[in-house]
Parts: sequence; structure tokens; C-alpha cells
Amino acid sequence: MDMNSSRFVDNKGFTLIELLIVMTIIGILASISVPSYQRSTIKAREAVLMEDLYQMRRAIDAYFADNAQYPESLEDLVDKRYLRGLPRDPFTRSLETWETVAPEPTEEGDIAPGGIFDVKSGSELVGLNGVPYREW
Repeated sequence: MDMNSSRFVDNKGFTLIELLIVMTIIGILASISVPSYQRSTIKAREAVLMEDLYQMRRAIDAYFADNAQYPESLEDLVDKRYLRGLPRDPFTRSLETWETVAPEPTEEGDIAPGGIFDVKSGSELVGLNGVPYREW
């Protein structure tokens, strides 16, 4: 009995080959999961951008409905409480990069009063759907 138990006690630890195999498997799993994680992060930022644009456009429309003119700046939406605060662009991570679009003239040549008809992202990046964020 003592002879068998001492034989198994002497085999402590892992061989170099076993450690290399485990490290290789971990490396393969990490190389598979990192691109998936990065794609998920981009998808999350795109979802935030879509929601921010939706809320700002909705606030611009509500401002126009209440005042019969478009706001002069995005800060007007915050000052008059149509938005709690101006969101950060999720791709540029800045409050200053939002691009505003002025109202276009109607068929009669009239331009709606105010300065902001629409808002877009100032990011130069292209979305996962192939459309640049500044065209969303």
C-alpha cells in the first residue's frame, strides 16, 4: 500500500507540454472573443446614437409645434426644457460635434423661422450597416 501511494505523491505539477496546450487554448478563445466584444461595443454605441438622434429630433419637432419656429441652437432645447441635457455623441464623445441642419425653403420659397431643422452626428466613422454616422 505504501509503495503505490508514494508513487502518486511524487507526480506533482504540470509538464511544460500541458501548460503550452492550455495556454494555446486560452489564446485561441481570446482571439475569437475579442472581435465579438468589439462588435458588441460598436452595436451598443450605434443604439445610443439612434436613440439620441430620435430624442433630439422629437424635441425639435415639439419645440416647433409649441413655438411655430425651429430652435436657434441645441442649447435652446435644454434651456426651454425640451431636453434635460445635451447628450454626448457616442462616437466622438463630445457635446460639440453635433451637426445641425437648417430648414429648407418650401415650394413658395419661404423658410421656416429658426435655425435647426435636424441634427446629425459629427463622426467621420462608418456604421456597421455601411452608412456613415453623419448621414443617420
